[in-house]
Amino acid sequence: MPTINQLIKKGRTSKSRTNRKLALALAWNSLHRSYFFSNSPQKKGVCKKIIKKNPKKPNSANRSCAQVILSNKKEMVVYISGEGHGLQDYSSVLIQGGGAKDLPGVRYSIVRGIHDAAEVKNRKQGRSLYGAKREKKADKK
Repeated sequence: MPTINQLIKKGRTSKSRTNRKLALALAWNSLHRSYFFSNSPQKKGVCKKIIKKNPKKPNSANRSCAQVILSNKKEMVVYISGEGHGLQDYSSVLIQGGGAKDLPGVRYSIVRGIHDAAEVKNRKQGRSLYGAKREKKADKK
């Protein structure tokens, strides 16, 4: 507990909030060759390499990820959600915030069904997450 004199000298300061999805908040100014803050929900990028990562302790699998270079020249590891994908090197993708919980350091995920990331085939539930279209019902005669 601070004394009155300590509060008079320094005062109370509120904690500064850090942006955990910094790659989505920065944009590149090519004229001045510098970054500036411009928050965006998604960003376009190009896959540099497709890799597999192992999750944290209680889980055991090979999660598919991609090293992506964004339009603002930032490079990061991005999670590829859903079962199976057709992504290769130099595939164009759209990324959003929210990666895999059990992959340390992976904070972003690829949006399925846009650019070169195809939708998940035969997806019945949670279709909007994986870019799958609704099945058309057959006509009964």
